[in-house]
Amino acid sequence: MTAGPALADEHRIAPRPVFCVVGDSSRDHAVAEAACAGRFTHAGETVDVGVEPDWIAAELSEDREWRAEWTTFSFGLDLAHAYVETGEARFLAAWQRFVGSYLRHVAPGGGSDDTAHAAAQRVQNWIYARAAFATAPGFSGLHNGLDRALLDGIREHAGFIRDNLTPEGSHRTLELYALMIAALALPELDAGGELLALATAELHASLLADVRPDGVHREQSTHYHCIALRSFLGARENARRFGLVLPDGYDEHIALACEFAMHCHRPDGSIPALSDGDSGAYRDLLALAADLLEREDFRYVATGGAAGTPPERRCPSFPHGGYHVQRSGWGDRGRALRDERFLIFDCGPLGDGGHGHYDLLNVEIAAGGRPLVMDPGRFTYDEREPNLRHWFKGTAAHNTVVVDGLDQTPYQHGEPRKGTIARGRLVERHGAPDLDIVDGEATSTCYDAVHRRRVAFVADEYWAIEDRLTAGQPHRYDLRFHLAPEAWDRVAVERREGGFAVRAPGVALIVAGDVEPLLEPGWIAPRYAVKRRAPVVSIAADGAADATFTTLVVPLADGAEAPALRVRSDGGTTTLDVTGDGIADTLCWSDERSPLDLGPLQCRAAAGFIRRDAEGPARVRAAGVGGGPVWAGWDRGRGMSAGREGEL
Repeated sequence: MTAGPALADEHRIAPRPVFCVVGDSSRDHAVAEAACAGRFTHAGETVDVGVEPDWIAAELSEDREWRAEWTTFSFGLDLAHAYVETGEARFLAAWQRFVGSYLRHVAPGGGSDDTAHAAAQRVQNWIYARAAFATAPGFSGLHNGLDRALLDGIREHAGFIRDNLTPEGSHRTLELYALMIAALALPELDAGGELLALATAELHASLLADVRPDGVHREQSTHYHCIALRSFLGARENARRFGLVLPDGYDEHIALACEFAMHCHRPDGSIPALSDGDSGAYRDLLALAADLLEREDFRYVATGGAAGTPPERRCPSFPHGGYHVQRSGWGDRGRALRDERFLIFDCGPLGDGGHGHYDLLNVEIAAGGRPLVMDPGRFTYDEREPNLRHWFKGTAAHNTVVVDGLDQTPYQHGEPRKGTIARGRLVERHGAPDLDIVDGEATSTCYDAVHRRRVAFVADEYWAIEDRLTAGQPHRYDLRFHLAPEAWDRVAVERREGGFAVRAPGVALIVAGDVEPLLEPGWIAPRYAVKRRAPVVSIAADGAADATFTTLVVPLADGAEAPALRVRSDGGTTTLDVTGDGIADTLCWSDERSPLDLGPLQCRAAAGFIRRDAEGPARVRAAGVGGGPVWAGWDRGRGMSAGREGEL
């Protein structure tokens, strides 16, 4: 790394303003006040380290993530905001005291858990905070030579990061972005431009290597996808501000990543915490992408429909990542945007880097402005007993089927052993107006049972989920649905003809068959180290080699009558009759492409749907007609229609 010349002018030490992609999310006055008093909250735990902390030997939380988060100095932006807002010098003094103390006592990589990733976060936060303090009226610089010490410290950190770059994944992306920020903010550190050239070229290489051709990040986590996207978009905006030219193809590939981020947002504006993630909202990234890439669909989702134009697709597939989305609309089809129906289905590969949860064929469902069936998130990376890291990562913590109480992939710390990883695949997907069918399959190295799940989204209103388990020997099969925390102590199970109804706030699960659903305690973790009690619905079949579960998931207002479900099987065709208040539907499918009796429409198709009223069939749809990407339909008063299947 090239060192700059000796600095004759002290003012040159001040960093040039750079775009801070997290600036709007770090403005908590309470965090600033606590920092002034030497109290910090990370990983769900508050620790009083004092105003002159021992950075090496202080007694901290046993969760290693606590120290890692504390020493990244994320609180600096909160202190800077409080200083700019109030003009009170104590906020600046606290930041100078902590930064100066750290620089005197800890070299980069010198902490017990320090890594290039942590050092990269620290460098960014130092630069961002220093620039933010400088925007306050009357700011005259740092005291006691801290500007020069900070410059030297960032120089040492940049060298450490460059020499210890993570080989791949989201950590490498953040490390490279930190090098870019350091080179742009403090050109004295990169007189020859080598550091900036390296960071720019390698960021583009990471974008191509880590973001699959469909836009899904290789770690398969909605949360880490957005964290990595934050760095890629921040690099794009800083390149614009500093007149840098990024390599050809950068914008095209980042647009793919933005499209997945857009489609995995729930209607309420948050994301599901799939595969080692936290829930949260990343609409600020979509707003930035809208400006950078001139995409009005990104702007529409970023603003909750207040500006821009609705996305064209409602039910996209991301075949490389294995995620498939079903959505009733974007607030443009008669419902408010936040009240739309939403489901995301996972039948893709295990995430890289140890982030992958054992969650094949997992779904998350939302409607009416809230999540209804939820992925529990990650909660912790701490593996002390009781090992809640395992609980949240394990198959039983997800909305899928557990076989013999086992995880789909054997659990171990970090990445799973080669040859032990469960495999998922998309069997087929077919769609027609009013009907979308996604069919996936999961196989495991832990047992011989094959799990096949079919998810049918009917009339943009409700879902029918069929789970088929086949094996050469008997097993215990446990179908599980994790409900939202608001359902705790508010779930009722009632027997009805042909099965059971499970009622919870905003939703009914209609379960066919004689197996009574049981309720178990579980958790939902909205963010790291924070968990909330939530009920789990368990439907188990024991002692059979083959088993089939059929479940309707129906968003319902509290007090509304749940529909009835009747399931029939005949000659390879499965038929579901759904009847209730305002509903008289027949849904059918056939793996063998047997002829389907759809009243006015007779055809061979993957699946079909009839909606009736008092006068009989009102509309009919068939998807996957003739085994190909063709749909057919019939509407009373309009007759027959047909078209090629496409992403809705």
